[in-house]
Amino acid sequence: MIRSLDGKSPKIHPTAFISEAAYIVGDVEIGEGSSIWPGAVIRADAGKIVIGRFTCIQDNSVVHGDDDVHIGDRVVIGHRVLCHAKTVGDGALIGNGCIVNDGAEIGEGSLVGSGAMLIENTKVPAGSMAVGVPGRVRGQVQERHRKLMETTTQHYIEKAERFKRQGNLESEHLGVAGLGY
Repeated sequence: MIRSLDGKSPKIHPTAFISEAAYIVGDVEIGEGSSIWPGAVIRADAGKIVIGRFTCIQDNSVVHGDDDVHIGDRVVIGHRVLCHAKTVGDGALIGNGCIVNDGAEIGEGSLVGSGAMLIENTKVPAGSMAVGVPGRVRGQVQERHRKLMETTTQHYIEKAERFKRQGNLESEHLGVAGLGY
């Protein structure tokens, strides 16, 4: 569902894939080629949320913030992530099941390991790897991590294009009032 709030409507690039089971509300911008998967919630009721180009927000993740949120280009936000980050830099990956609290800043090309929990105002420098509870920077992203991040990003760009090409079965094939008549 895509809806307006307080006179502000989401602005979604025509090439973006938005699952019919996602919920997007308020002052949201979603860039070219990005994808929002089933169960994802992007709720801009307190500040603006900007999602860059070729970024994916995977199944059952939530993006929200008490202030503005900026998510860069070619970012992967994994399954079941709670993201209240202030910024997520270009090319970053936030692993499945992470909790990223208000004010966190995740630098360009950084990796937040699955299940990590970043406390408020945590800063993850560019090219760093943060893991654990609470999440801490444990080192630099290695070449094998970069390859995984690039492969995952490209995989979701292609997957989004495939889903977008095939359309919505309900609206295209079920006929009058969606009842198959």
